[in-house]
Amino acid sequence: MISIVLPMSPDTFVPATSLIQAINHIPQGIAVFDARMRLVMSNARYNALLELPSALQKLGTPLFDIALFLGDRGDLGEGDPARLAIERINLLTSSPVTVTQRPGKHGQTLEFHSSRLPDGGLVIAFSDVTARVQAERALAQVNHSLEGRVAERTAALTRVNMELESARAKADAANHDKTRFLAAASHDLLQPLNAARLYTSTLIERSKSTGLADLANSIEASLTAVEDIMSALLDISRIDSGALKPAPAPVAARDLLKRIEVEFGPMARERNISLRLVPSNATVLVDRSLVGRIVQNLVSNAIKYTNRGGKVLVGFRRRGNRMRLDVIDTGIGFNKDQHRLLFAEFSRLERGARMAQGLGLGLSIVQRLVTALDLTLELDSVEGRGSRFSLFLPLTRTIRPMSEPAPALAEINFGTLGLKVLCVDNERSIIEAMEGLLRHWGCDVRSALSLKQIDKEQLLEGWYPDLVLMDYHLDQTSGLDAIEWLRHNVGGHLPAALVTADRSPAVRALAEERGIAVVTKPVKPAALRAAISGLANQARNPSPRIN
Repeated sequence: MISIVLPMSPDTFVPATSLIQAINHIPQGIAVFDARMRLVMSNARYNALLELPSALQKLGTPLFDIALFLGDRGDLGEGDPARLAIERINLLTSSPVTVTQRPGKHGQTLEFHSSRLPDGGLVIAFSDVTARVQAERALAQVNHSLEGRVAERTAALTRVNMELESARAKADAANHDKTRFLAAASHDLLQPLNAARLYTSTLIERSKSTGLADLANSIEASLTAVEDIMSALLDISRIDSGALKPAPAPVAARDLLKRIEVEFGPMARERNISLRLVPSNATVLVDRSLVGRIVQNLVSNAIKYTNRGGKVLVGFRRRGNRMRLDVIDTGIGFNKDQHRLLFAEFSRLERGARMAQGLGLGLSIVQRLVTALDLTLELDSVEGRGSRFSLFLPLTRTIRPMSEPAPALAEINFGTLGLKVLCVDNERSIIEAMEGLLRHWGCDVRSALSLKQIDKEQLLEGWYPDLVLMDYHLDQTSGLDAIEWLRHNVGGHLPAALVTADRSPAVRALAEERGIAVVTKPVKPAALRAAISGLANQARNPSPRIN
């Protein structure tokens, strides 16, 4: 806006000639009116933009006459020209400063800046802002179009997110259904395998020193291979579906090493392999079961792929605030190009496939468990000289570790003990196989398919069992509740073991809370003997239970 105050004498309306020449070169139209709203001066641009006749360009012309002319011409819109003229003048003079826009005679946009002078006069400056207004409108249209595109993209993204969420929900539901199916399937598949293992164990016991011994051992080896494959596949499924939930707790390193010695010592001696365990007093914060599974696979591979007369070393080394569990062997080894191949499902190195049977799932399970537990696994190997697998475990010193219970004696003369064993399982084939194995061990066995059968046939009439072996999935109740019923009716200190194909941590935790041992199906004779030995010791030295 341009405000001009002209020095004038009271007797003249004519400004200096030089000032008029300067104002005529300004691109804006400018006019000055006195306190009575009479024209004091106007520049050429003012007259040209408004296309005023020469009569209205004369000094002293009232502002009303100019506005009335514009109203008659239609510049001020439709309506009574006099009323429109008065409204226009009121708009320009209503405030000390005003900014207004209106269309010109040829459709252009004119922008007016008016300013009241100290003596009551008025200065009007205006210009053609058509180009600016058009640019602003174009920009507004672009913004509107952009907002529309953003809205469309947002709506599309929202639809995609909803579809992804729906797909994720379906995938979660599918995983949940798969987990439920596998839990049921594993139980149904492991039941006949469990019966076969029990029958085979009885056959092995009875065929010692006969021509059938080798055949029985071959059947046992085949069943073991089937069990290992099924366990591996079920583990992979549980890991991938998120069904395995880590439960870290302080664990003494010596307990992990002790378990390795118990489980793999006989296997190493049979293959004439030196299995050396380096003792450690450290305590690590881990999920005992899942880390145990990792170590089992690593040590098992180390023994399987080491030639007879070789060495396997297992030990802990401290590395900062972690313990490094090393499994080192003098086996066949591998080169760096084969690292990725080692962890692929159903993938085996050619030389390893010639040495030992298997599907190549062990290290795949190891990798999945390491990822699920957020641990670190390193490997180093020289082909033909051996390998080192190193598992890094978090170290803890402030909490007392929970030690595993001391293993019961694996060998025991059951005939001399005269143990009375009650077996309950809803599969008749398993009952018959269990009876055959236990009776061969010299036990007095009574069995039933359900609690209802026990009550109906009065199996406990005058017969008090030393221990009970109970299936978990019964037809009418769970094995845990069935054991509680037996303890209530037979004796509160009745030793019991849950024999189940359900390997979930939840079931094991519930059993431990009730002082019930757990034997997993398919039942291995050594594990069953150890469990029975522990229950027999419990029967001889009962401790009060806290209910």
